[in-house]
Amino acid sequence: QVQLVESGGGVVQAGGSLRLSCRASGSIFRWSMAWYRRPPGKQRELVASIATGGTTNYAEAVKGRFTISRDNAKNTVYLHMDSLKQEDTAVYYCYAKLWASPSIAWGQGTQVTVSS
Repeated sequence: QVQLVESGGGVVQAGGSLRLSCRASGSIFRWSMAWYRRPPGKQRELVASIATGGTTNYAEAVKGRFTISRDNAKNTVYLHMDSLKQEDTAVYYCYAKLWASPSIAWGQGTQVTVSS
């Protein structure tokens, strides 16, 4: 099992950029990683994922604006967010799933607020 800690959230103006980081307590080599978000008053939704081999997947709403990446040597996953919109305002959560196992882990979340 790993523990996940997100950082990098904050308040940014529309059109700006932020980079979120998710640091794991142990090796993420065998873990698929993802970022989810929960907008105010809505359900949690998948934002982006990255497999152990590096294959990425994005929600339509963020394609072309967000980039997910991983640094296995640093046990860290990143979410680089450009051209932020007010509708990107949410609590962002890091998620990990161990390959060929039901084991998962969630971070505690980090708030991203995009102002007009």
